[in-house]
Amino acid sequence: MPVLRDWFVLEMLKLVHIARMKHELLNNRLFAKNRQRFAAAMEGNALAIFNSNDEMPTNGDALYPFQQNADLYWLTGIEQEDTMLLLYPSHPDVKMREVLVLLRPNELKEKWDGHRLRRQEATAISGIETIVWLDALDGLLQGLVHQCDTIYLNTNENDRRANQVPVRDYRFIEDMKRRYPLHNYQRAAKILKQLRAIKTPEEIEVVQRAIDITAQTFRRVAQFVQPGVMEYEVEAEVLHEFIRNRASRPAYNSIIASGDRARTLHYISNNQVCENGELLLMDFGASYGGYNADLTRTIPVNGKFSKRQREVYNACYNLHQYAKSILKPGISLNDYTSKVGVEANRQMEKIGLLSAGDIKNQDKENPAYRKYLYHGISHHLGLDVHDLGPRQEPLKAGMLLTVEPGIYIEAEKIGIRIENNVWLTKTGNKDLMAAIPITADDIEAAMRRPKVQAATKK
Repeated sequence: MPVLRDWFVLEMLKLVHIARMKHELLNNRLFAKNRQRFAAAMEGNALAIFNSNDEMPTNGDALYPFQQNADLYWLTGIEQEDTMLLLYPSHPDVKMREVLVLLRPNELKEKWDGHRLRRQEATAISGIETIVWLDALDGLLQGLVHQCDTIYLNTNENDRRANQVPVRDYRFIEDMKRRYPLHNYQRAAKILKQLRAIKTPEEIEVVQRAIDITAQTFRRVAQFVQPGVMEYEVEAEVLHEFIRNRASRPAYNSIIASGDRARTLHYISNNQVCENGELLLMDFGASYGGYNADLTRTIPVNGKFSKRQREVYNACYNLHQYAKSILKPGISLNDYTSKVGVEANRQMEKIGLLSAGDIKNQDKENPAYRKYLYHGISHHLGLDVHDLGPRQEPLKAGMLLTVEPGIYIEAEKIGIRIENNVWLTKTGNKDLMAAIPITADDIEAAMRRPKVQAATKK
């Protein structure tokens, strides 16, 4: 892969940064390595085709903010709409082994919507040398298809969501099978689910940047929160700190839930007052360079845990630490969840939520702890917040997962969740959020405002 070294390309990088990105330009070796990994998993004499997401309408002539198809981004780093990637690793012409297809820059469109990528810029971002315009694709694509035996096409195979919208990938599949019915078609998503689950060191470097921004944001809001602030004011502080540190966007809708609202797992109204004596559950993460952080912390609104709040918090913290200690290559998510459940019963018995009888007589299909912890403990993380990754197979080194147990007590109007992001390696876990305050004492210390020194008369 050519190294970017000449003055002209460096100037192009500056233009790309100004026109299309908040984040700094990523090293394109990240995307080149991802393409190499995918190509190595393909059948012989095969062509793989990847499409960008659609631009989605809201009402009238307005569009939702565009977000790139995560698979296409994983392979190219290109965030622009109307983009395609063609991979043909065994093509005899080296120039045809990786082809990036872009929308041809249009002067009028740029006056309305801003700069579109030129060839040199797209090469600088992706590392792909062969760039063609979308309006010239048909002739090129037909020749490649006629030469290959197998065609890999892509769909969304995330187990958490069944997509009923006829998005571009599905329309493209129908068109390809109509035009070329005799080819062997294969699922690109089956390969991507395995590959994207294993994060390279280059990917983790970008994730860590997103986490560092998130960490800085937590410290800001810890100083900001006090009785009487509105949840939306806290959310505004989060968004402000994200953007001023070059995050592309929030990774997801921030959850700022004070008091009993913390028991609602996906609470995003964020429109109530944070009262003295309540706990505030905050679940937010920055997105940087396409990769996401996912942090949850629960803090006392007044800066000091009550005795009971601290007791429940410590039980959740102990459960978090236990879960992190057993989340290792070789364990399946099912076995992991079962083991964490046993520890959850134990921690909840210690703080009086469960009795020995509750645990002894529990329904194996609905364990006792589920009354107070009714969500999963971990999920894959990466370009998607709930990222691609196998759920039944044993975990492998290189996977990046959250660890996020919670305890939710309706009678006490308490909801506590503690979440860090953990990279599994052959030599052990690496907690990418280890520098963010997590113990009750550390959180209280982070919330203390510096005392204003009175002026001393001379």
